[in-house]
Amino acid sequence: MTQDSDILIVGGGLSGPLLALALARGGQTVTVIDALPEPVRKNAAFDGRSYAVALTSQRLLDGLSLWDGIADHSQPILEIKVSDGRAGQGPSPFFMHFDHAEIEEGPMGHMVQDRHLRRALLDAMAASDAITHLADDTVMAQDATPGDVSVTLASGQTLRAKVLIGADGRGSGTAQRAGIKRTGWGYDQTALVCAIAHEKPHHGIAHQFFMPPGPLAILPLPGNQSSIVWSEKADTAAAFNALADDDYLTMLRPRFGDFLGDIELAGKRYSYPLSLSLADRLVAPRTALIGDAAHGVHPIAGQGLNAGMRDIAALAEVITDAARRGEDIGATDVLARYEAWRRFDNTALALATDSFNKLFSNDNTLVRGLRDLGMGVVNALPGLRRSFIREAAGLTGTLPRLMQGRPL
Repeated sequence: MTQDSDILIVGGGLSGPLLALALARGGQTVTVIDALPEPVRKNAAFDGRSYAVALTSQRLLDGLSLWDGIADHSQPILEIKVSDGRAGQGPSPFFMHFDHAEIEEGPMGHMVQDRHLRRALLDAMAASDAITHLADDTVMAQDATPGDVSVTLASGQTLRAKVLIGADGRGSGTAQRAGIKRTGWGYDQTALVCAIAHEKPHHGIAHQFFMPPGPLAILPLPGNQSSIVWSEKADTAAAFNALADDDYLTMLRPRFGDFLGDIELAGKRYSYPLSLSLADRLVAPRTALIGDAAHGVHPIAGQGLNAGMRDIAALAEVITDAARRGEDIGATDVLARYEAWRRFDNTALALATDSFNKLFSNDNTLVRGLRDLGMGVVNALPGLRRSFIREAAGLTGTLPRLMQGRPL
């Protein structure tokens, strides 16, 4: 059977295009099916959405020749300060402080704005002869056979390939059509997301402030701006989100503090419900899942996108190596290698973020005392502190070649 391309990817957000570019580097032809129109993807206005890109994820972007176009717009994360406390009362005396100088590899990561990363991905896909980008179209049906996999689009087209990749988010239609079920639950929390302009420089320091309703992350952006991911109980967040900008800031200020001087909103405000959503399997016949389609976790550790990038680097390596050996890249045993590589790591991340959120998002006096003591112990032990820094930088575990800084 003749295929339209070697691989079909459903999802045009971040994970789908990144995987397409990695697979194209490995010699595969790829079609990306994107539900959004291309002009929407190309909207380059500053809207405050940003990502914490770990050191190893930055290596992946560099290996795909994307980093040079992003680097000048990024902000290195030089330090991370983690504290516990209550709104308006400031942090407790127990904290954790991680400094990139304690590892040899450089900054733990970089903050990258959504507009710069998306533009780089779209431009790179357009420049590749191996990638076809089908915008403003959706998959209505899919069918896997022993020889290939096909999808039927809303536009009426039918496309065939050797492998189908679901990069279509937590509600992945690709997973549902493949019969892959999910495990998960809600947290009764909502993340309020925005960008803040502030008087004083942040010096590349990221802050994580744990409060009883949920954590507040203050993440440095270029200039005197920071990205905010503010978790609140769902009903409280809905009330805050309904406020005018000035009143919204009035609610934020006692939580944010005054260490960066006066603050004001920069860009739009967003909100999204927080939950855990883990695919029971990562593969099905001629089908694999990556990114949020495989695992949607709490943002408490800022590792969701980075876990997706590990999926991308691992799957690209598995498929590329199989193709070079002359194997059928959609065969069950080939895709099983990807699942074996990523399943434990993804499950461990989901359990860790779930546990951290339950541990820190409460006001139990005994639990608060134990976690503050734990943070003090971690901060006092250089070896343990260094382990946390390496984990934040993505330097632990079995790294795919692209995340080691090696070619695919």
